[in-house]
Amino acid sequence: MKEIRIIPCLDVKDGRVVKGINFVNLRDARDPVEATKAYCREGADELVFLDIFATVENRKTRLEWAKKVCDVVTIPFAVGGGISSIEDMAALIDLGVDKVSINTAAVKKPELIKEAAKQFGRERLVVAIDGRKNPPGSNLPRLEVVVKSGTESTRLEIVDWARRVEELGAGEILLTSKDADGTKEGYDLEMTRAVAEAVSIPVTASGGAGKLEHLYDAVVTGKASAVLAASIFHFGEISIPEAKRYLKERGIPVKI
Repeated sequence: MKEIRIIPCLDVKDGRVVKGINFVNLRDARDPVEATKAYCREGADELVFLDIFATVENRKTRLEWAKKVCDVVTIPFAVGGGISSIEDMAALIDLGVDKVSINTAAVKKPELIKEAAKQFGRERLVVAIDGRKNPPGSNLPRLEVVVKSGTESTRLEIVDWARRVEELGAGEILLTSKDADGTKEGYDLEMTRAVAEAVSIPVTASGGAGKLEHLYDAVVTGKASAVLAASIFHFGEISIPEAKRYLKERGIPVKI
């Protein structure tokens, strides 16, 4: 097993880090620059910055917000939200962003994945997949891809989409369960494992971390290559060093 990455996520709205439940009911968490400095100090392996309302508001990523983080970050840094073209990606990479993450745009225009991988290298391209579980009899896939911050159905089956994303050239997948998001009741292990076993690129589990055991379960049961969390880190419930110690003591390789 490769070293498992621990990744805090900065969901940014109006220039502030926020956190909600099931993608709604957002509350203020902290300043993104202060959060970035703290996570770099604590030993986070990477940082993800999501301009969560960019697509819903039909606008581009706010470059000035990303730049403030770029100026202080000392670990690999990925940005997503509102990225819909090669030009959008180039603007972020020119700022100093290590990876770009696309979600809605990838579903709407899958060839963008191939173009981006060719232009920037697949190691710089993350495809974010938001998923939900549908009830039997809904005439929708049980595990379905949703877009526009979870507001829009796609009728795409999540494993099929994950395989296609890999074929098109994505370097990794950031998989978030809308149902588990912010609940602190654990990652969606069924969804995580289904995707992780279907592809050979790294899959980051996202949505639902509430205690240390959840991080372990995402890796062991969910087969995730990385675990992303927000609430537990932002509100000081669990620290990055504590998470790494816990995993290491249980035989999970982490970078200390």
